Amino acid sequence: MAGQVLVTGATGNVGYAVVRALQQRGAPLRAAGSDLERLRARLGDSVETARLDFFAPATFAPALAGCESLFLMRPPAIAQVRRTLLPFIDAARALGVRQVVFLSVQGAEQNPLIPHHAVERQLQAGPPGWTLLRPGFFAQNLGDAYRRDITRDGRIYVPAGSGRVAFIDARDIAEVAAMALLEPAAHAGRAYTLTGPAAIPLDEAARLLSQRLGRPIRYQPASVLGYVRHLLRQGAPLGQAAVLTILHLGLRLGQAASIDPTLAHLLGHPGRTLAEYIADHADLSAAERP
Repeated sequence: MAGQVLVTGATGNVGYAVVRALQQRGAPLRAAGSDLERLRARLGDSVETARLDFFAPATFAPALAGCESLFLMRPPAIAQVRRTLLPFIDAARALGVRQVVFLSVQGAEQNPLIPHHAVERQLQAGPPGWTLLRPGFFAQNLGDAYRRDITRDGRIYVPAGSGRVAFIDARDIAEVAAMALLEPAAHAGRAYTLTGPAAIPLDEAARLLSQRLGRPIRYQPASVLGYVRHLLRQGAPLGQAAVLTILHLGLRLGQAASIDPTLAHLLGHPGRTLAEYIADHADLSAAERP
């Protein structure tokens, strides 16, 4: 088993699930983020925390001290990785991190327009102690990225056209991440495309939500320009809006419709369905989170 693990993005859906998966395995870990109060509020006192700001290199070494493995996520607001995540990777390697598990996205290896591509290239150019996770679209988007539209307007509003989506649950991604972090010899130098067990159209996702919430939710396909304007009105930085638009356009082109067997092979059982995610999250009907 690897030594102490540093988990970035631990207040988010996947990072939080990774922390819990590591805790269940009794692994020593540290959760890092730019807002220590938010980290501690989310994780409680059972997890060691450290401040990490990708724009502040002075925070790198204290966060990484003593860690042999790293779960790395790109914060959604960071589109420019060459002066943030890439120097952090260099620092991690210099400080003795031997295994980096990076949460990328499906198709990142073929799409230089998204920031994950450059991070993958940086890892692949160095020592073989890395594993790339390339999941499709998260089921948790319904309770996070799409939550405001669902709760306020009763709609899913993205520029995905009639594309189908093999939604994957963050809890399943976290299980794979924990394996790769704690058993690096079995997963180093590997890239895993991870999808859910079924590809469904977004109007079917809206139907499942309507059934669970007891009120009508519809899928409204957005235009590219309309979606960018929508995100900017919600306060998203321009770079983040551009990345989200590119990723959702991939849905229109069928990039998230393929079902990959890798997740079931690694877990030894099928991943959770979107219906299971919705059934497990009664708070989807609650008001928007602050």
